[in-house]
Amino acid sequence: MPEVTDTPPPDVQADLKTLQDALDERVPPRMYDRNLLLATWNLRAFGGLTEKWVSDEDDSPKRDLQSIRTIAEILRRFDVIAVQEIRGNLKALRHTLKVLGSDWGLILTDVARGAAGNNERLGFLFDQRKVQISGLAAELVVPQEELEEVGPEALQRQFARTPYAVSFRCGETTFILVTLHVLYGKSASDRIPELRAISRWLDRWARDINSWDHNLIALGDFNIDRKGDERYDAFTATGLTVPDDLHEVPRTIFSDSETPSKQKFYDQIAWFTESEGRPALSLSHKQSGYVPFEDVALPRRGLSDRSLSWHVSDHYPLWSEFELR
Repeated sequence: MPEVTDTPPPDVQADLKTLQDALDERVPPRMYDRNLLLATWNLRAFGGLTEKWVSDEDDSPKRDLQSIRTIAEILRRFDVIAVQEIRGNLKALRHTLKVLGSDWGLILTDVARGAAGNNERLGFLFDQRKVQISGLAAELVVPQEELEEVGPEALQRQFARTPYAVSFRCGETTFILVTLHVLYGKSASDRIPELRAISRWLDRWARDINSWDHNLIALGDFNIDRKGDERYDAFTATGLTVPDDLHEVPRTIFSDSETPSKQKFYDQIAWFTESEGRPALSLSHKQSGYVPFEDVALPRRGLSDRSLSWHVSDHYPLWSEFELR
């Protein structure tokens, strides 16, 4: 049986070289003492794995060793990546870590129980040569009295997939990343209570002088349809700000098949700007973007977008680059 760390077959090597060349053009270079590259990626059903370089048509799951090498090549372009849809089965994740190597660290939640939780985990992958965990790991739980303050449209239960906050240190800079995967629900309006509760909780934490740190960045799959809709307004109501260069960036590999007014903007990266009683992010934002990979991931295999979504993902990674002072 082949190992994911073995030398790949020639066709796989050629595909990986195509991907590497494209990533050199599409993602800023990581610079040890000059920048910080943060990313978020919903990796579709990231659980099981078929241990072949190229899975067959009747194999399940479709994700194979070439898929893992492709995913790892994209992940290694960033310093910290928030990952959503990690499943209870950690086989694909463990193989990804083998490819990334011992310099990479992982921290993740337990499985979200119940049907709404979808057997999912939230986690962070990070290059320990540049970024270290600085001590805090917490799940967002909203006290009942705070839910009651929100009003009749408040969240009436705890989160299906509890948002996960972890503090990191990069040189002298510390920051807290909060990742989440908002419940999709039966209708778009079902997402509003979770988004409103998350926004208000983060606002209170940022204003609390006794909190671990004020550098808060929220990133993940918020299941927001588009800028200006009710979901977006609920999420940004307390001052969370999405960088301008992410507003028109497509979120999924299916975006080209949607009309511009119908395109979804599920994934987001956001932070607070300066406001009375709440400090702004001290990190200096340079630029943000996404990683279009459908034309350079497994290119010689001629996969449809649907098939590619099960090999790699249906979501694009989003990223933000910050200057280190």
